[in-house]
Amino acid sequence: MFLVVPDPAHGLVAAPESSDDLTPEIEGFLTSDGFDWNREIDAYTRPTGHSPDDVDHTADTLRGLGQYVFSGYRPLPKA
Repeated sequence: MFLVVPDPAHGLVAAPESSDDLTPEIEGFLTSDGFDWNREIDAYTRPTGHSPDDVDHTADTLRGLGQYVFSGYRPLPKA
């Protein structure tokens, strides 16, 4: 399962629920789409391209790769 949302500090974030969600195919897609692993937040981030279309593209591709995905167009509020 993934969470795909824009974040003011990190750009577009694709966060897996667990390391079991990171298959070679998914990691290959994310890195080829410009994402890098961010150890600070345990998620893939991309500093540019976080429009609603970018969120949809990332979420739809992850769904096509067999993942459940929660996504949103607005940054999540800080706790």
